Amino acid sequence: MSDIELIDSHCHLIFENFEKDLEDVVQRLRSKGVKKLVHACCEFTEIPQLKKISHEFNEIYYSVGLHPLEAKKWEMSSKSLLKSAAQEDRRVVAIGELGLDFFKNENKANQIDALIPQMELAYELELPVIIHCRDAANEMIKICNRLSKKGKCPAGVLHCWTGTPKEMKEFLDLGFYISFSGIVTFPKAHEIHDCAKIVPNDKYLIETDSPFLAPVPHRGKRNEPAFVENVAKFVADLRSTDFNTIANESSKNAKDLFKFDLLS
Repeated sequence: MSDIELIDSHCHLIFENFEKDLEDVVQRLRSKGVKKLVHACCEFTEIPQLKKISHEFNEIYYSVGLHPLEAKKWEMSSKSLLKSAAQEDRRVVAIGELGLDFFKNENKANQIDALIPQMELAYELELPVIIHCRDAANEMIKICNRLSKKGKCPAGVLHCWTGTPKEMKEFLDLGFYISFSGIVTFPKAHEIHDCAKIVPNDKYLIETDSPFLAPVPHRGKRNEPAFVENVAKFVADLRSTDFNTIANESSKNAKDLFKFDLLS
């Protein structure tokens, strides 16, 4: 598998699920050809641990940011905290995961108050954003359009895509990438299948969102970065191409977005 390169563009490995076997998890992802992964940050308290593991394992890069479901933790000082964290460590490749989630929480104003400064910071630092968007595509598109009209919309990716082809086109028109998780392997995820079939070759990523959403044939188990191989294989079938093509295209796209090579 050494000639295969896969990049898991979004995962979480500092949760309790991985406390006892993180080294084994890393060995398994290496055995599948996963050369890099982006560990998404959900809240400020995670940053020291993310920094630690990214310096222990060469594959791990990370983001800094506040998840929309944690929006109540945003304070006046939060933007400067994130700015310092991003500037002091070259392993930080993105701001996020940020965004909107109207499925699990209706504190729309709080979420927007946390979202806008993070988008502004990403633009200022020339870092991409990792966007979590659930049941909130219209509002997210409006916000991104407003930033775009000012010439201040950062690059970024819609992680764990669950939207429609129409919504995908609107985000693509704004310059964003679309990332497919294990959900794309679920039999009833018809609209996501449609999106994976038509997304441009140079605008998609693949991810696991570990430890959540394990792909077929691992459903019901703890997800882990090695399983990004299953996502790639399923996307290859949907796009009537081969696994190597998906591995190569998605890895190139991840490098174009996150610019790992500038950090080497």
